[in-house]
Amino acid sequence: MSRPNVVVTVLDTVRGRDTVPASSSPMSTLGDIAASGTEFTSAFSAAPWTLPSHASLFTGTYPSQHGAHGDHTYLDDSLRTLPEAFRDDGYETVGVSNNTWITEEFGFHRGFDTLRKGWQYFQSDTDLGTVTRAEHPMSKLRAASDRLFDGNPLVNAANLVYDEMADGDGADRATSWVESWLDDRDAESPFFLFLNYVDPHVEYRPPREYAEQYLPPDVTYDEAMTLRQDPRAYDVGEYRLNDREFEILHALYRGALAYADDHLARVRDALVSAGEWEDTILVVLSDHGENVGDHGFFGHQYNLYDSLLHVPMVFHGGPFHEGRRDGLVQTLDAAPTLLDAAGVEAPEFRRQMHARSLHPDADSDPRDAVFAEYVAPQPSPDRLAARFDEIPDRVRTFDRSLRSVRTDDEKYVQASDGSEWFYRVGRDPDEAWNRASSNEERTELLSDRLDQWLDSFDREEKSGEVSMSDSTRDRLSDLGYL
Repeated sequence: MSRPNVVVTVLDTVRGRDTVPASSSPMSTLGDIAASGTEFTSAFSAAPWTLPSHASLFTGTYPSQHGAHGDHTYLDDSLRTLPEAFRDDGYETVGVSNNTWITEEFGFHRGFDTLRKGWQYFQSDTDLGTVTRAEHPMSKLRAASDRLFDGNPLVNAANLVYDEMADGDGADRATSWVESWLDDRDAESPFFLFLNYVDPHVEYRPPREYAEQYLPPDVTYDEAMTLRQDPRAYDVGEYRLNDREFEILHALYRGALAYADDHLARVRDALVSAGEWEDTILVVLSDHGENVGDHGFFGHQYNLYDSLLHVPMVFHGGPFHEGRRDGLVQTLDAAPTLLDAAGVEAPEFRRQMHARSLHPDADSDPRDAVFAEYVAPQPSPDRLAARFDEIPDRVRTFDRSLRSVRTDDEKYVQASDGSEWFYRVGRDPDEAWNRASSNEERTELLSDRLDQWLDSFDREEKSGEVSMSDSTRDRLSDLGYL
């Protein structure tokens, strides 16, 4: 294959617990792709939430290196990005994002010829999501009057009609756009296509036919959809969910996985119809996982459990047909792997990376450990207190950074407040028993390993939140981030 196309598909918030191995998950298309490609069953993200994990994927670096995290919510231009590397090598670069973090507002536009917001028809800085999310006609009218003249009123009106008529289904709009783009494309150059599907991110609201496959037999779809899904309110104890309710939420989550999988099938079919499938390197992965009641959490903040870090990752096309690989890898390893698969040199980009190529012919040493960081809480306890007035002392302890090192059998997590956790994950995969106090020698050895890793690269000391529009803030609040 000469100069293959490259498609990077991020299925947001898909945890490995439900999808690895792919053959046993609710995602049959992912299973089919894995069966004829290469599935990495021990893939781990470098961060537990969208902004830093995508920045690691785009730059091949860890959060402390690229500096995009809860205290600095922007990927600045100090590092090269994967789209830049492919664009500079003559590729047409196109991105379609359904997650508000992955836009130009937060620095993810660099290198893309086109970066499309899946929730807009005409691409605009004015986001009318607050209008379409309003439940009552008067609320919609007030929101529309606030936003309509922010920028170009005609563009805003068209986007508003588009969002209303399309029933808010960003996944369908994104896939339909990709299908049309592939069908109309006549360029001779290869393309780099990035896709982010926000399903199954909170709120889990899959279409009825997907949810009903997984709901308990005595629970109707309408009943399930009345469950409150507000991770930050759950964190501070404003409401509770019992085991039965989490069982229902998990069923909705699995329905959302199946729905996202059908969009993956449509993308594959579109590549086949366009005659591009045989000439395409495809990677399907997630940016992070999810706690659906795991460890007392709902969502994906404030911890580094494997439920947030272990994710699916499958490569297909070109050299990726050797089947399952069980060794430890990181999602940021996708960057050098794709460069090698496409024959892109990008020497400056390669020099910055702290990643290892997974290409079958690469001479990279296999990993004996993977690392992750939660540099700053998002949102901070102070933000939570501002929203909820009072927050429990437990939530105040979240005001800290976390770093972890994980081998096949052991895992160590260290907090900036001095707390530490040691798990024998080979025997305790649910990380239920913190053995730090009874395993001081192993804990100290892994703590030293974590220090050595941190000393192996220059770290960016950045703070300050990017100024974001009110509509972006509202959309991120809907996703449970603010």
